[in-house]
Amino acid sequence: MTNLNKALSLIILAIITVSCGNDNASNFTLKGKVKGLKKGVVYLQKDGDSSIVDLDSMQIVGEPEFTLKADIEEPILLYLKLFKNDGEEHYIPFFANKGVTEINTTLKNFNFDAEINGSKQQKVLEEYTKVMSQFNNQNLDIIEASFMAQKEKDSLAVDSLSKRSETLLKRKYSYTIQFTLNNNDSEVAPYLALYEIPSANPIFIDSVYNGLTDDIKKSYYGKKLKQVIAERNSEK
Repeated sequence: MTNLNKALSLIILAIITVSCGNDNASNFTLKGKVKGLKKGVVYLQKDGDSSIVDLDSMQIVGEPEFTLKADIEEPILLYLKLFKNDGEEHYIPFFANKGVTEINTTLKNFNFDAEINGSKQQKVLEEYTKVMSQFNNQNLDIIEASFMAQKEKDSLAVDSLSKRSETLLKRKYSYTIQFTLNNNDSEVAPYLALYEIPSANPIFIDSVYNGLTDDIKKSYYGKKLKQVIAERNSEK
């Protein structure tokens, strides 16, 4: 074997080694398709300490399928972001765990048409968001009715709708708290306590944390919830 051939063999071996190393480092794969997308960029992202962090990205040219990879330590909320050539950005949040998650959606309704198959945590989150969408629809109806009442200067209707809005908000909080208590063995529970009801009565937030299983208390969101409670108590 000539020196040139030896050099080429070493380069090829190095490339294979690096490639294999990257595959081994990625314990999470996101596969999917954006029907109707001809050109754009998809990103796999997570929340950082002060900003969104890109984990992987892929440029779409012609074919709408994509594969993104990352290394995650435990179940965590990630984002699939679509950046189109017109400058618009769209996001699909989902709960990821080690293994493979599939997201199939459309360019026309990127967020609303998303079908997500993956972690058991994602199934729990979808159960929650399905009910929340009903609350949100009711809230939109109240906002629309309130706008019309203000336009017609109907103060009685405005006051009545304001009370309905407050009642609806209490029902949303009540449902979220009960949902977290019923799903105390899922990472979704502390996540919801942190981001869906942060201003709820501290007594309820404490109840959510105290009701978590030991494993969930040790999870990423479990530890964050514990930290938030500790910081709140230190300010008293």
